[in-house]
Amino acid sequence: MSRPFRSVLYIPGSKERALEKAREIAADAIIFDLEDAVAPDEKAAARDVLARFLSEVDYAPRYRIVRVNGLDTVWGRDDVAAFAGHDGVDAILVPKVNGPADLEAVAALAGGKPLWAMMETAAGMLGAAAIAAHGRLEGMVMGTNDLAKELGSRFRPDRLPLQAGLGLCLLAARAHGRVIVDGVYNAFRDEDGLRAECAQGRDMGFDGKTLIHPAQVEICNAAFAPSAEEVELAKRQIDAFNAAQAQGQGVAVLDGRIVENLHVVTAQSVLAKARAIEAQAVVQAAAQRIAPAAE
Repeated sequence: MSRPFRSVLYIPGSKERALEKAREIAADAIIFDLEDAVAPDEKAAARDVLARFLSEVDYAPRYRIVRVNGLDTVWGRDDVAAFAGHDGVDAILVPKVNGPADLEAVAALAGGKPLWAMMETAAGMLGAAAIAAHGRLEGMVMGTNDLAKELGSRFRPDRLPLQAGLGLCLLAARAHGRVIVDGVYNAFRDEDGLRAECAQGRDMGFDGKTLIHPAQVEICNAAFAPSAEEVELAKRQIDAFNAAQAQGQGVAVLDGRIVENLHVVTAQSVLAKARAIEAQAVVQAAAQRIAPAAE
């Protein structure tokens, strides 16, 4: 992973104050939302506001994703056209992707922008592998609220009704090397509940989680970052394996456990993620120091 996606924060494209504050929030990525977060009579104005902010405000090093309205709406094509060539946008997020054709339709209008897919329908779950295989796709976002609504499932802290869909999308993303982030946790004041759901998503293998409130960012960043203990273990595993290889052995033993090449690959991934997070924090801190002088 070249950059972390631990925390991916939704920001309404129509809220200027929220857009101003966004560059002060330590999220790894921002989804600037023109779809669900914007009322129908505000959508055209929101598009113009967001385009202006993305031209004038430097949100680096956060990854900048714009969620457009679907092409089946009166706003979708204009949304895609407004950001297809926009230098302040890293990717376009397509809502309610049911299959590769939904991505292909946007790809034809989006210039060279990478695409992300909202995975939030039953059809999308069943088509996850084909969606993940699309050549323009870079990432997948779980839309667990919409998925639960379509399934008619009830809320459970363990999210058991959603596990089939979460698992299918995760398998698809990993099979094709895509970023995949978990859905939102709605009770933004429930810190313990958020920690538990972050831990579940992390342990399943998600790269991070989408968030609806800035207060959730710190907990999410901590949950999806390697701990100090994990970093130390990764270093020790690599050292032990290298020492074993130097002695002509194919495996090592560390703390009573076998260390094989597959464990080394995982350890290297842990260290790479830790380095990427550290590098992003440095850039973010520098941007925070510069921002007031630029205003």
